[in-house]
Amino acid sequence: MDSRFNLLRRLSEAFGPTGCEHEVKEIISAELEDCCDELYTDKLGNQIAVVRGRGSNERLMLAAHTDEVGLMITHIDDDGMLKFDAVGIDPRVLCGKRVVVGNDPKNGAPERTRTVGVIASKPIHLQKGDERNNPTKIDDMCIDIGATNREDAEKYVSPGDYGTFVTEFSPLGGNLYVGKAIDDRFGCAVMCDTIKRLRAEGVKPTRDLYFAFTVREETGLSGARAAAFAINPDRAIVLEATAVADLAGVAPGLRVAELGGGGAISLMDRSTIYNGDLVKQALAIAEKHNIKCQLKRYVSGGNDAGAIHRTREGILTLAVSAPTRYLHSASTVFCADDYFAVSELIFNIIMNEDR
Repeated sequence: MDSRFNLLRRLSEAFGPTGCEHEVKEIISAELEDCCDELYTDKLGNQIAVVRGRGSNERLMLAAHTDEVGLMITHIDDDGMLKFDAVGIDPRVLCGKRVVVGNDPKNGAPERTRTVGVIASKPIHLQKGDERNNPTKIDDMCIDIGATNREDAEKYVSPGDYGTFVTEFSPLGGNLYVGKAIDDRFGCAVMCDTIKRLRAEGVKPTRDLYFAFTVREETGLSGARAAAFAINPDRAIVLEATAVADLAGVAPGLRVAELGGGGAISLMDRSTIYNGDLVKQALAIAEKHNIKCQLKRYVSGGNDAGAIHRTREGILTLAVSAPTRYLHSASTVFCADDYFAVSELIFNIIMNEDR
Protein backbone atom coordinates (compact mmCIF):
# COMPACT_ATOMS: atom_id res chain seq x y z
CA MET A 1 0.00 0.00 0.00
CA ASP A 2 1.19 3.52 -0.82
CA SER A 3 2.55 4.99 2.42
CA ARG A 4 0.93 8.31 1.54
CA PHE A 5 -2.39 6.70 2.49
CA ASN A 6 -1.34 5.79 6.03
CA LEU A 7 -3.32 8.67 7.52
CA LEU A 8 -6.41 8.00 5.39
CA ARG A 9 -6.22 4.31 6.34
CA ARG A 10 -6.21 5.14 10.05
CA LEU A 11 -9.04 7.64 9.63
CA SER A 12 -11.07 5.20 7.55
CA GLU A 13 -10.74 2.38 10.06
CA ALA A 14 -11.47 4.59 13.08
CA PHE A 15 -14.79 4.30 14.91
CA GLY A 16 -16.75 7.48 14.18
CA PRO A 17 -20.48 7.20 13.52
CA THR A 18 -22.45 10.43 13.85
CA GLY A 19 -22.39 11.57 17.45
CA CYS A 20 -19.29 9.56 18.33
CA GLU A 21 -16.48 11.27 16.40
CA HIS A 22 -13.93 11.38 19.23
CA GLU A 23 -11.56 8.70 17.94
CA VAL A 24 -11.33 10.39 14.53
CA LYS A 25 -10.59 13.76 16.09
CA GLU A 26 -7.86 12.27 18.29
CA ILE A 27 -6.06 11.04 15.17
CA ILE A 28 -6.39 14.48 13.58
CA SER A 29 -5.14 16.23 16.74
CA ALA A 30 -2.02 14.08 16.82
CA GLU A 31 -1.35 14.87 13.15
CA LEU A 32 -1.76 18.63 13.48
CA GLU A 33 -0.55 19.60 16.95
CA ASP A 34 2.73 21.01 15.61
CA CYS A 35 1.51 22.13 12.18
CA CYS A 36 -0.97 24.95 12.79
CA ASP A 37 -1.16 28.18 14.76
CA GLU A 38 -4.20 27.16 16.78
CA LEU A 39 -6.18 23.95 17.30
CA TYR A 40 -9.37 23.96 19.35
CA THR A 41 -12.72 22.23 19.75
CA ASP A 42 -16.00 24.14 19.94
CA LYS A 43 -19.10 23.37 22.03
CA LEU A 44 -20.60 20.95 19.49
CA GLY A 45 -17.33 19.08 19.01
CA ASN A 46 -16.11 20.59 15.75
CA GLN A 47 -12.32 20.61 15.63
CA ILE A 48 -10.86 23.80 14.16
CA ALA A 49 -7.27 24.16 12.96
CA VAL A 50 -6.15 27.73 12.22
CA VAL A 51 -3.32 28.79 9.93
CA ARG A 52 -2.74 32.52 10.30
CA GLY A 53 -2.26 34.69 7.24
CA ARG A 54 -0.24 37.82 6.62
CA GLY A 55 -2.57 40.31 8.26
CA SER A 56 -5.64 40.36 6.00
CA ASN A 57 -8.98 40.52 7.77
CA GLU A 58 -10.44 37.99 5.34
CA ARG A 59 -11.04 34.39 6.35
CA LEU A 60 -11.24 31.25 4.23
CA MET A 61 -12.99 28.25 5.79
CA LEU A 62 -12.31 24.71 4.58
CA ALA A 63 -14.66 22.01 5.89
CA ALA A 64 -14.79 18.22 5.93
CA HIS A 65 -16.95 16.14 8.23
CA THR A 66 -15.53 13.60 10.65
CA ASP A 67 -18.66 11.48 11.17
CA GLU A 68 -19.70 8.46 9.13
CA VAL A 69 -22.99 6.68 8.52
CA GLY A 70 -23.73 4.18 11.24
CA LEU A 71 -26.12 2.35 13.52
CA MET A 72 -27.67 2.87 16.94
CA ILE A 73 -28.79 0.03 19.21
CA THR A 74 -32.46 0.50 20.15
CA HIS A 75 -33.34 -2.72 22.01
CA ILE A 76 -31.91 -6.01 23.25
CA ASP A 77 -34.15 -9.05 22.75
CA ASP A 78 -34.46 -11.82 25.32
CA ASP A 79 -32.31 -14.07 23.15
CA GLY A 80 -29.45 -11.53 23.15
CA MET A 81 -30.00 -10.25 19.63
CA LEU A 82 -29.69 -6.48 19.14
CA LYS A 83 -32.31 -4.41 17.37
CA PHE A 84 -31.06 -1.23 15.74
CA ASP A 85 -31.78 1.77 13.57
CA ALA A 86 -29.53 3.14 10.83
CA VAL A 87 -28.37 6.64 9.90
CA GLY A 88 -27.73 7.26 6.20
CA ILE A 89 -27.56 3.60 5.17
CA ASP A 90 -29.70 1.85 2.54
CA PRO A 91 -31.03 -1.34 4.20
CA ARG A 92 -30.16 -3.32 1.07
CA VAL A 93 -26.43 -3.14 1.88
CA LEU A 94 -26.73 -4.34 5.49
CA CYS A 95 -27.53 -8.06 5.65
CA GLY A 96 -24.50 -10.22 6.45
CA LYS A 97 -22.17 -7.31 7.15
CA ARG A 98 -19.75 -7.34 10.07
CA VAL A 99 -20.17 -4.40 12.43
CA VAL A 100 -18.59 -3.13 15.62
CA VAL A 101 -20.91 -1.83 18.33
CA GLY A 102 -20.31 0.02 21.55
CA ASN A 103 -19.54 3.57 22.49
CA ASP A 104 -16.83 5.93 23.64
CA PRO A 105 -16.30 6.83 27.31
CA LYS A 106 -15.60 10.40 26.18
CA ASN A 107 -19.19 10.49 24.93
CA GLY A 108 -20.53 9.72 28.41
CA ALA A 109 -20.55 5.93 27.99
CA PRO A 110 -19.35 3.34 30.52
CA GLU A 111 -15.73 2.23 30.25
CA ARG A 112 -15.82 -1.02 28.27
CA THR A 113 -14.60 -2.65 25.09
CA ARG A 114 -16.54 -2.50 21.85
CA THR A 115 -17.67 -5.81 20.41
CA VAL A 116 -18.01 -7.20 16.88
CA GLY A 117 -21.27 -8.58 15.50
CA VAL A 118 -22.96 -9.68 12.30
CA ILE A 119 -26.17 -8.22 10.87
CA ALA A 120 -28.63 -11.09 10.53
CA SER A 121 -32.08 -11.60 9.03
CA LYS A 122 -34.49 -14.44 8.34
CA PRO A 123 -32.82 -16.93 5.95
CA ILE A 124 -34.09 -17.10 2.38
CA HIS A 125 -35.49 -20.64 2.71
CA LEU A 126 -37.84 -19.48 5.47
CA GLN A 127 -39.05 -16.36 3.64
CA LYS A 128 -42.45 -16.41 1.98
CA GLY A 129 -44.29 -14.36 -0.64
CA ASP A 130 -43.28 -10.71 -0.76
CA GLU A 131 -40.47 -11.30 1.72
CA ARG A 132 -38.46 -12.90 -1.08
CA ASN A 133 -39.18 -10.14 -3.60
CA ASN A 134 -38.63 -7.05 -1.45
CA PRO A 135 -35.53 -5.77 0.39
CA THR A 136 -35.37 -6.79 4.04
CA LYS A 137 -36.49 -3.98 6.32
CA ILE A 138 -34.28 -2.82 9.17
CA ASP A 139 -37.07 -3.78 11.58
CA ASP A 140 -36.62 -7.37 10.41
CA MET A 141 -32.84 -7.40 11.01
CA CYS A 142 -30.82 -7.83 14.16
CA ILE A 143 -27.18 -7.84 15.20
CA ASP A 144 -25.75 -11.11 16.48
CA ILE A 145 -22.83 -10.55 18.90
CA GLY A 146 -22.78 -14.16 20.10
CA ALA A 147 -24.66 -13.42 23.32
CA THR A 148 -26.67 -16.24 24.86
CA ASN A 149 -29.41 -14.00 26.28
CA ARG A 150 -30.27 -10.41 27.18
CA GLU A 151 -28.23 -10.45 30.38
CA ASP A 152 -25.18 -11.68 28.52
CA ALA A 153 -25.56 -9.05 25.78
CA GLU A 154 -25.88 -6.26 28.37
CA LYS A 155 -22.31 -6.97 29.47
CA TYR A 156 -21.16 -5.54 26.13
CA VAL A 157 -23.78 -3.09 24.83
CA SER A 158 -26.73 -0.96 25.88
CA PRO A 159 -29.54 0.74 23.97
CA GLY A 160 -28.15 4.04 22.67
CA ASP A 161 -24.76 2.56 21.82
CA TYR A 162 -23.38 3.22 18.35
CA GLY A 163 -22.22 0.92 15.60
CA THR A 164 -20.44 1.01 12.27
CA PHE A 165 -19.00 -1.36 9.68
CA VAL A 166 -15.85 -3.43 10.15
CA THR A 167 -13.78 -2.86 6.99
CA GLU A 168 -10.05 -3.07 6.38
CA PHE A 169 -8.73 -0.22 4.24
CA SER A 170 -6.91 -1.91 1.36
CA PRO A 171 -5.78 -1.50 -2.26
CA LEU A 172 -7.68 -2.94 -5.20
CA GLY A 173 -6.52 -3.21 -8.80
CA GLY A 174 -6.38 -0.29 -11.18
CA ASN A 175 -5.01 2.20 -8.62
CA LEU A 176 -8.24 1.93 -6.61
CA TYR A 177 -8.66 1.62 -2.85
CA VAL A 178 -11.56 0.39 -0.71
CA GLY A 179 -12.53 1.31 2.83
CA LYS A 180 -15.40 2.45 4.99
CA ALA A 181 -16.13 6.09 5.85
CA ILE A 182 -14.34 7.48 2.80
CA ASP A 183 -17.24 9.93 3.11
CA ASP A 184 -15.67 12.02 4.50
CA ARG A 185 -12.37 10.83 5.92
CA PHE A 186 -11.07 11.52 2.38
CA GLY A 187 -11.73 15.23 2.94
CA CYS A 188 -10.30 15.13 6.47
CA ALA A 189 -7.07 13.56 5.20
CA VAL A 190 -6.77 16.11 2.38
CA MET A 191 -7.13 18.98 4.86
CA CYS A 192 -4.49 17.47 7.16
CA ASP A 193 -2.12 17.03 4.22
CA THR A 194 -2.75 20.63 3.14
CA ILE A 195 -1.98 22.02 6.59
CA LYS A 196 1.22 19.99 6.86
CA ARG A 197 2.31 21.04 3.37
CA LEU A 198 1.75 24.72 4.15
CA ARG A 199 3.96 24.35 7.22
CA ALA A 200 6.62 22.26 5.44
CA GLU A 201 6.91 24.75 2.59
CA GLY A 202 6.87 27.78 4.88
CA VAL A 203 3.78 29.25 3.21
CA LYS A 204 2.19 32.27 4.88
CA PRO A 205 -1.21 32.62 3.14
CA THR A 206 -2.75 35.97 2.34
CA ARG A 207 -5.79 35.38 4.56
CA ASP A 208 -6.40 33.38 7.72
CA LEU A 209 -7.32 29.77 7.00
CA TYR A 210 -9.80 27.91 9.19
CA PHE A 211 -9.89 24.15 8.65
CA ALA A 212 -13.12 22.86 10.22
CA PHE A 213 -13.33 19.13 10.90
CA THR A 214 -17.07 19.10 11.48
CA VAL A 215 -19.39 16.74 13.34
CA ARG A 216 -22.96 15.54 12.74
CA GLU A 217 -23.07 16.06 8.98
CA GLU A 218 -25.05 12.88 8.38
CA THR A 219 -27.88 13.99 10.67
CA GLY A 220 -28.54 17.55 9.54
CA LEU A 221 -25.33 19.61 9.18
CA SER A 222 -25.55 21.05 12.69
CA GLY A 223 -21.78 20.98 13.22
CA ALA A 224 -21.05 22.94 10.05
CA ARG A 225 -23.74 25.48 10.87
CA ALA A 226 -22.22 26.23 14.28
CA ALA A 227 -18.65 26.30 12.95
CA ALA A 228 -19.48 28.66 10.09
CA PHE A 229 -21.37 31.02 12.39
CA ALA A 230 -18.43 31.25 14.78
CA ILE A 231 -15.71 31.51 12.11
CA ASN A 232 -17.74 33.92 9.95
CA PRO A 233 -15.61 33.36 6.82
CA ASP A 234 -15.73 35.39 3.62
CA ARG A 235 -15.49 32.20 1.55
CA ALA A 236 -15.74 28.49 2.18
CA ILE A 237 -14.61 25.31 0.46
CA VAL A 238 -16.35 22.06 1.36
CA LEU A 239 -14.46 18.81 0.77
CA GLU A 240 -16.80 15.87 0.34
CA ALA A 241 -17.36 12.51 -1.34
CA THR A 242 -19.97 11.82 -3.98
CA ALA A 243 -21.43 8.65 -5.48
CA VAL A 244 -20.42 8.72 -9.14
CA ALA A 245 -22.76 6.07 -10.62
CA ASP A 246 -20.16 5.32 -13.32
CA LEU A 247 -21.12 1.65 -13.59
CA ALA A 248 -22.31 -0.47 -16.49
CA GLY A 249 -26.01 -0.12 -17.14
CA VAL A 250 -26.26 3.48 -15.94
CA ALA A 251 -27.16 5.88 -18.75
CA PRO A 252 -24.44 8.49 -19.43
CA GLY A 253 -26.84 11.30 -18.55
CA LEU A 254 -27.29 9.88 -15.06
CA ARG A 255 -23.60 9.47 -14.27
CA VAL A 256 -22.36 11.96 -11.70
CA ALA A 257 -18.62 11.81 -12.40
CA GLU A 258 -15.84 9.36 -13.26
CA LEU A 259 -13.27 7.67 -11.06
CA GLY A 260 -9.84 8.96 -12.05
CA GLY A 261 -11.24 12.21 -13.44
CA GLY A 262 -10.14 14.33 -10.50
CA GLY A 263 -12.24 16.12 -7.91
CA ALA A 264 -15.88 16.74 -8.85
CA ILE A 265 -16.80 20.42 -8.61
CA SER A 266 -20.47 21.01 -7.91
CA LEU A 267 -22.66 23.54 -9.67
CA MET A 268 -25.77 22.62 -7.69
CA ASP A 269 -27.07 19.91 -5.39
CA ARG A 270 -30.20 19.35 -3.32
CA SER A 271 -29.28 21.99 -0.76
CA THR A 272 -26.94 24.48 -2.46
CA ILE A 273 -26.45 26.50 -5.63
CA TYR A 274 -22.71 27.12 -5.64
CA ASN A 275 -21.04 30.43 -6.35
CA GLY A 276 -20.31 30.64 -10.08
CA ASP A 277 -17.19 32.79 -9.69
CA LEU A 278 -15.61 30.29 -7.30
CA VAL A 279 -16.41 27.44 -9.69
CA LYS A 280 -14.80 29.29 -12.59
CA GLN A 281 -11.77 30.17 -10.48
CA ALA A 282 -11.29 26.53 -9.41
CA LEU A 283 -11.56 25.29 -13.00
CA ALA A 284 -9.08 27.93 -14.19
CA ILE A 285 -6.57 27.02 -11.47
CA ALA A 286 -6.89 23.34 -12.35
CA GLU A 287 -6.25 24.10 -16.03
CA LYS A 288 -3.31 26.39 -15.29
CA HIS A 289 -1.56 23.79 -13.13
CA ASN A 290 -2.61 20.77 -15.21
CA ILE A 291 -4.63 19.27 -12.35
CA LYS A 292 -7.40 16.85 -13.20
CA CYS A 293 -10.87 17.92 -12.16
CA GLN A 294 -14.41 17.54 -13.47
CA LEU A 295 -17.86 19.00 -13.03
CA LYS A 296 -20.41 17.05 -11.02
CA ARG A 297 -22.93 16.32 -13.77
CA TYR A 298 -26.03 15.38 -11.84
CA VAL A 299 -28.02 17.34 -9.26
CA SER A 300 -28.04 15.04 -6.25
CA GLY A 301 -27.14 14.76 -2.60
CA GLY A 302 -25.99 17.52 -0.30
CA ASN A 303 -23.26 18.30 2.20
CA ASP A 304 -22.09 20.81 4.82
CA ALA A 305 -22.33 23.58 2.21
CA GLY A 306 -26.11 23.47 2.66
CA ALA A 307 -25.66 24.99 6.12
CA ILE A 308 -22.50 27.00 5.54
CA HIS A 309 -23.66 29.10 2.59
CA ARG A 310 -26.78 30.25 4.48
CA THR A 311 -24.96 31.29 7.64
CA ARG A 312 -25.20 34.92 8.81
CA GLU A 313 -25.59 37.15 5.73
CA GLY A 314 -24.42 34.36 3.41
CA ILE A 315 -21.04 32.81 2.58
CA LEU A 316 -19.65 32.27 -0.92
CA THR A 317 -19.11 28.51 -1.11
CA LEU A 318 -17.39 25.94 -3.34
CA ALA A 319 -17.64 22.14 -3.06
CA VAL A 320 -15.01 19.71 -4.32
CA SER A 321 -15.95 16.05 -3.96
CA ALA A 322 -14.09 12.76 -4.15
CA PRO A 323 -15.62 10.52 -6.83
CA THR A 324 -16.51 7.21 -5.17
CA ARG A 325 -18.42 3.99 -5.77
CA TYR A 326 -20.71 2.39 -3.18
CA LEU A 327 -21.02 5.46 -0.97
CA HIS A 328 -22.57 4.92 2.49
CA SER A 329 -21.75 1.23 2.46
CA ALA A 330 -19.18 -1.04 4.11
CA SER A 331 -16.94 -0.87 1.03
CA THR A 332 -16.51 2.53 -0.61
CA VAL A 333 -14.11 2.63 -3.56
CA PHE A 334 -12.03 5.62 -4.70
CA CYS A 335 -9.12 6.25 -7.06
CA ALA A 336 -5.70 7.22 -5.70
CA ASP A 337 -5.23 9.68 -8.57
CA ASP A 338 -8.32 11.58 -7.45
CA TYR A 339 -6.96 11.93 -3.92
CA PHE A 340 -3.74 13.54 -5.13
CA ALA A 341 -5.62 15.69 -7.67
CA VAL A 342 -7.96 17.07 -4.99
CA SER A 343 -5.03 17.72 -2.64
CA GLU A 344 -3.15 19.57 -5.37
CA LEU A 345 -6.21 21.61 -6.36
CA ILE A 346 -6.95 22.72 -2.79
CA PHE A 347 -3.35 23.73 -2.19
CA ASN A 348 -3.24 25.77 -5.40
CA ILE A 349 -6.55 27.46 -4.66
CA ILE A 350 -5.05 28.62 -1.36
CA MET A 351 -1.85 29.72 -3.11
CA ASN A 352 -3.70 31.51 -5.90
CA GLU A 353 -3.96 34.73 -3.89
CA ASP A 354 -0.17 34.91 -3.75
CA ARG A 355 0.49 34.56 -7.48
